[in-house]
Amino acid sequence: MLIHTPPSSACREHEVTSEAVYLSRRRLLAAAGGLVATVALPGHAQAGSTYSDVVPAQLPAWFSEKISAARWQAVTPGNESVTPFKDATHYNNFYEFGTNKGDPARYAEKMRIEPWAVRIEGEVARPGIYSVEDLAKPHGLEERIYRLRCVEAWSMVIPWLGFPLADLLRRVEPTSKAKYVSFETRLAPDEMAGVRSGFSLIDWPYVEGLRLDEAMHPLTILAVGMYGRVLPHQNGAPLRLVVPWKYGFKSIKSIVRISLVSEQPRTTWESIAPEEYGFYSNVNPEVDHPRWSQAHERRLPSGLFSPNIVPTRMFNGYDEVASLYTGLDLRKYY
Repeated sequence: MLIHTPPSSACREHEVTSEAVYLSRRRLLAAAGGLVATVALPGHAQAGSTYSDVVPAQLPAWFSEKISAARWQAVTPGNESVTPFKDATHYNNFYEFGTNKGDPARYAEKMRIEPWAVRIEGEVARPGIYSVEDLAKPHGLEERIYRLRCVEAWSMVIPWLGFPLADLLRRVEPTSKAKYVSFETRLAPDEMAGVRSGFSLIDWPYVEGLRLDEAMHPLTILAVGMYGRVLPHQNGAPLRLVVPWKYGFKSIKSIVRISLVSEQPRTTWESIAPEEYGFYSNVNPEVDHPRWSQAHERRLPSGLFSPNIVPTRMFNGYDEVASLYTGLDLRKYY
């Protein structure tokens, strides 16, 4: 068995506190007849886990089968508490459903997520239209406990369930011309009040993008669940991107299109306000937003008398991605 020395972004399981369902891991581990053997990412702590006793019966069969064998990968900086499930699912941005933080939880259930198809196209040898089941089934789900840092200077710590985006990209075989990956969110005006709003500045559908090497980095995942459960609608069901070293708006929700392209794609917020939101959008405490500092963040849950302000770390604490930007001026390419 290989033993790896954890980097600064790794934590141990005993350092993590979580919402009630997530803490039930202890009972499940004690009752499990056998744990799944797993191989950790280089430099990351890991432990086996099973969720079969806490997954609601109404979940899709493919998800229940996958989650019962989910691998746990601890990749959040140590001694940090997981954000309570209610906060993570009732305080977020999903502008298709409104601009208030509670609007996604209030209205996103109207979005139909079954059946769901994702078109993969562009510079790939195996383009096609895939169901979310087709995308997820070949992969073992992994639980990744990641920080989520919003550009608005609030943050959370969330246990996601998903698989490396790199695994999917290797399956569809990018061509030598593929340099970037573009993503697109579902557009359904009849289900999304925010899209119908005459006050919206967004040119729908919502689009995002990564360089190919960012997309292939082992920290980048496609998530199908969180907190041991299928993704709630408001958090990007049934399939979303999670890129933990970038501001949260890069982690696009409810994906229906993945395109591999040769030129840098124009992304939604970059198109609206390029002086505020660049293509890279790496978490950087030294590059302020034009209207507020990025040096600190408000970690949820927080309140009037316990604001829970913590310093922001470069790359959100995921120092292992620094080599992706060697020689790149991150003040210019923000």
